[in-house]
Amino acid sequence: MAPDAPRRRLRRVVGSVRFRVTALATLVTTAVLIVGGVVLVGVQRQQLVDNLDDRIRQRADDLVALVAGDQAPETLAGRGDEDLSAEIVTLDGEVVAKSANIRQSRPLVDPTSDRFDRSVHTTDLFLDEEDPFRLLTRRVPSADGPSVIQVAGNLDDVHESTTVLETSLKFAIPSVAVVLAALIWWLVGRTLRPVESIRAEVAAIGGTELHRRVPQPRGEDEIARLARTMNVMLDRVEDATRKQDRFVADASHELRSPLTRIRSALEIDLAHPDRADLTATQRSLLDETVALQRLVDDLLHLARADAGGGVLAHTPVDLDDVVMRQARRLRADGRVEVDITAVSAAQIDGDADQLNRALRNLADNAARHASSRVAFGLSERGDTATLTVSDDGSGIPVEQRERVFERFTRLDDSRTARDGGTGLGLAITRDIIERHGGSIAIDPDYRPGTRFTITLPTRNGRS
Repeated sequence: MAPDAPRRRLRRVVGSVRFRVTALATLVTTAVLIVGGVVLVGVQRQQLVDNLDDRIRQRADDLVALVAGDQAPETLAGRGDEDLSAEIVTLDGEVVAKSANIRQSRPLVDPTSDRFDRSVHTTDLFLDEEDPFRLLTRRVPSADGPSVIQVAGNLDDVHESTTVLETSLKFAIPSVAVVLAALIWWLVGRTLRPVESIRAEVAAIGGTELHRRVPQPRGEDEIARLARTMNVMLDRVEDATRKQDRFVADASHELRSPLTRIRSALEIDLAHPDRADLTATQRSLLDETVALQRLVDDLLHLARADAGGGVLAHTPVDLDDVVMRQARRLRADGRVEVDITAVSAAQIDGDADQLNRALRNLADNAARHASSRVAFGLSERGDTATLTVSDDGSGIPVEQRERVFERFTRLDDSRTARDGGTGLGLAITRDIIERHGGSIAIDPDYRPGTRFTITLPTRNGRS
């Protein structure tokens, strides 16, 4: 084991959530216990002092009654309060009567003092004791003239009781803090154990093991929801990786096919120069190059879309102009009849070049599959523009109507890029339409043939 391994383990433990939660909870709880202990000791001390003061006042009231009735004895009995001391003195300082527990001959305090009120205060200037006393002095009239009653109570019982409580708390609070820290450490560790299992499983998932999923605890707490979210994310990652692998494989195949045909044509001409038709070879190579360029453009468009969609221009676009441009192109090709009688005006905010590309893909797809006729439709209602492209071909099976929008999809496996189309056109069209805030779908009720319906927000709908 490396010399710094224990140090690394210690840093890992100290830096863990488990340690931080335990330390913080223990510190906060200990602080609360300390504050609570201080308050408890203060409340108990005040309560004991209040009880002593009540007894002092009661004793003083009894002595006032004795003095008023001229019944004060020379030695004042304690009446169950042996810890209280009392005396009656004249204003000249002569002690008329006192408790047996008062050994000194002088008054407890100077009777001429101005502190003869009904309040009880603390003093330590009499009785030759170390502990302070609570003292009450009261001036009362008597047959022989005004007298002063003084009643004192020792605070040693109060101090002993609070000292016992303080000592108990000094041992109890650290003990409770230690037990609480251990309990929190165990509880947080038990709570975070599924998180560690999730972390370990995610760390172990490699590029070829995307089928693995993190363990999902039972229940609906935060950790269970985290595990479900992680598994949903892994589903998306697996699906995206699978699509990417398929995309790379399909792209490689589609790029290899025209390159193979170009190479074959050149090799044949070089092998048999006497039979080579250079014009035909050049025309064939030009067609293959155009198709290859179109495929590369489509791949670049999808790559930019996957990377974030690229930047769309937002300028006023007359959709009827876009439709007419594609209709004229199909008519010039001469393969199908083109119907534009259902086209009316509609304007949106968007990227004219991208919308032209999307509609060209739909138009070319319709022309390839039509028997004899392609129809365009465009209308604007409220905040929505609806554009349709229809053909009178054999139609698309219901179960394939969503699949045709996937990349490199050809419903007829015998068709190739040379027949027209790489299987990317509809995927690119849907990407362009969705980035314009619209949608594209196949009309399920249209027969015979296929009708693609595009809905886009108009300029009013975007404002």
